[in-house]
Amino acid sequence: MPNDVRDLPASNDGLYRFLGGSPLAVAFRLILLSILVGVVLAAIGFDPWNILHSIRMLFQRLWDLGFDAVNWLWRYFLLGAVIVIPIWLLSRLFGAPRGR
Repeated sequence: MPNDVRDLPASNDGLYRFLGGSPLAVAFRLILLSILVGVVLAAIGFDPWNILHSIRMLFQRLWDLGFDAVNWLWRYFLLGAVIVIPIWLLSRLFGAPRGR
């Protein structure tokens, strides 16, 4: 049938395909996603008015955090080594000799 409704192109079919749904639903999802991403970026210290400075500060904090982790690990190693190394050395010196 030439006058069948299914054969006629929809007026907003291209727009729906381009957006991936109805414009109102897509706008709502984009608003919610923008708020969620904004909360995450604010939690790691991004500022929307000075984004380049925020990115530089993020990398600076990550760099400092890396070296702070090494410093933290080194301090715990030294603290444990004060106890572990002498006990190991004494057990090696006064332990029973083992024959092969």
